[in-house]
Amino acid sequence: MKRKIAAIFAADIAGYSRLVAEDEEETLRRLASYRLVTDDFIAKGGGRIFNTAGDAVLAEFPSAVEAVRCAIDIQESLRTRNMAYPPSRQMAFRIGITIGDVVERDGDLLGDGVNIAARLEGLAEVGGICISRAVHEQVANKLSVQFADIGAQEVKNIPTPVHAYMVAMRREDGTYATPQVKKPAKPQGAQPNWMWPVAVTVVSLAAIGVGGFLYFTKLETSATGVASPSSTASPAPAPSAIAAVSAPAAKAPDIPSSQPPSVVASADKFAAASIPFISDKARASLATDYAPAADFKAFALNVGGFSAFVTAQPSEEAAKSAAVEQCQKRAEAAQSPRKCELYAVGDTIVYVHGKPPLPPMPWIRRDAAIEQPFAAKNVPLARDTAKARLEAAYVPARRNKALAIGPGGGVLFFPIALETTEEAVRRALESCGGIAGVPCMVVAINDDFVVPIPTMLKVTGFFRATGSTMISADARDDVARRISEAQSGWSAVAVGAAGRPGLSLKAASEQAAINEALADCVKRDSNCQVIGIGPFSVGPN
Repeated sequence: MKRKIAAIFAADIAGYSRLVAEDEEETLRRLASYRLVTDDFIAKGGGRIFNTAGDAVLAEFPSAVEAVRCAIDIQESLRTRNMAYPPSRQMAFRIGITIGDVVERDGDLLGDGVNIAARLEGLAEVGGICISRAVHEQVANKLSVQFADIGAQEVKNIPTPVHAYMVAMRREDGTYATPQVKKPAKPQGAQPNWMWPVAVTVVSLAAIGVGGFLYFTKLETSATGVASPSSTASPAPAPSAIAAVSAPAAKAPDIPSSQPPSVVASADKFAAASIPFISDKARASLATDYAPAADFKAFALNVGGFSAFVTAQPSEEAAKSAAVEQCQKRAEAAQSPRKCELYAVGDTIVYVHGKPPLPPMPWIRRDAAIEQPFAAKNVPLARDTAKARLEAAYVPARRNKALAIGPGGGVLFFPIALETTEEAVRRALESCGGIAGVPCMVVAINDDFVVPIPTMLKVTGFFRATGSTMISADARDDVARRISEAQSGWSAVAVGAAGRPGLSLKAASEQAAINEALADCVKRDSNCQVIGIGPFSVGPN
């Protein structure tokens, strides 16, 4: 027997017994198909399946990062496949991952690490992933995903509570689900009665803190501009652009016109020039037709750029219902998965999500030294399906157009055929940021990449020197400052075993930047490797 430390991955199908009881042959056939998917992702991630039993899969990975990345890929792939089936027949995995000491015997693995992974899988939501604190510490700064801390959990046959985290997973409409906080483990020993109000307060605050996860997205093709108002409103401009993001479209949820969403007024007053997501023409129409109109009126939009407004309605409730209903009909007609929401009622903004997160200005710095012709296959962080859509929709589209991507690569947004380049950039960043929940980056304008696009190393995310745990803490701010001051050419960052950085600034090419960063790093450290090129974090291909 041999002992070792490994990342242990445990998965099984939620409600498998029920699925078999309802239709055994179809369930077994689909299980075989889904297992081909899971086995392929595990192999690609460097994992090894060491045990299977019915619908369960146990695998080991040499890296916690690869184990979690594999789990996310599996869940996203199977979520897409499940969309072809009614909810009662969908086959969804729960996945648990931990790092632990295990014993290898005849190819099988035994020990607490395996047991804890299986218990974490039981804590996971349907279609979700639950990881231990040890795994979270390894992946938190390396993967662009969100986590919910669910605290210490009491699990069967494990003597001490297991501190666990949930990974935020996408819903069918492309948004990120907020993981449910499990009941925390009871503390050892009895607590005095006066502790209960304190405990209730703490748990409530923790539940509140879990919310606010990233919107993720699906591929949609949509016309933008203000939708036609009701018969009492002035006509709106015709659609002028196409917007697209990264996965197959799904029907947006119906919003009953008899029950408009509840609204919360903000301190801001309606100003057409500051409304996000929509085109400049739509803003102009709102300024001339909506703003001066008398009550009752309302305006609705979605993050993809669809919108509608109504004026001179018989009541405020009628105005809210009509605006949302008309916006939703237009969005659904273009197969947009994004739901419409009220932005303004009367002259008061009621949009609950606030302004979309945007990067600091300037959003674009044109630099001939780093610009390259656009090629969909070279878009960083994008999956193959997204690249195919970019090839089909973005490449042939007419100007003005821009492509923005989110840090994890799951969010892409590109408005096309707009009046100006500036409008295309604004709308790409607003919609991408609204979907992702974090600032996005414009990587292409019209037919050119406008940021350095690494091709010699694999892009793994956005590079932020101040948050990189691979760089020694005392050097991060200096690295960030020096990179920000070098606003032209190629830059690269290399680090060694001790985290001492080597830099290349204003290099003439990607290869030159890599060589210079490594040469600078070996002056003060050993085992140097490049971790950042331009605005991206990188790793081996």
